Amino acid sequence: MTDEQIVALTFYERSPLFDDREKAVIRFADQVTRAAATVRDADLEALRAFLSEDQIVELTLVVAVANFTNRMNDALRAEPDLG
Repeated sequence: MTDEQIVALTFYERSPLFDDREKAVIRFADQVTRAAATVRDADLEALRAFLSEDQIVELTLVVAVANFTNRMNDALRAEPDLG
């Protein structure tokens, strides 16, 4: 992502800085993060326009691991090691 895209991430749906594929991926990642149980067949179909089944599985795994890490760190009040 570019610095511009990071700044525009909050309004990604309306931003010309993201293409349709990127918007679909961000939308899915947000949905999995906020309410994974709400993912429906139509949501997965929207992703299939841009990603293979393997890519959807990998995306879901990456989002789940990131959420797991965030929850662990938040619960334990762990400070990131910024090197």
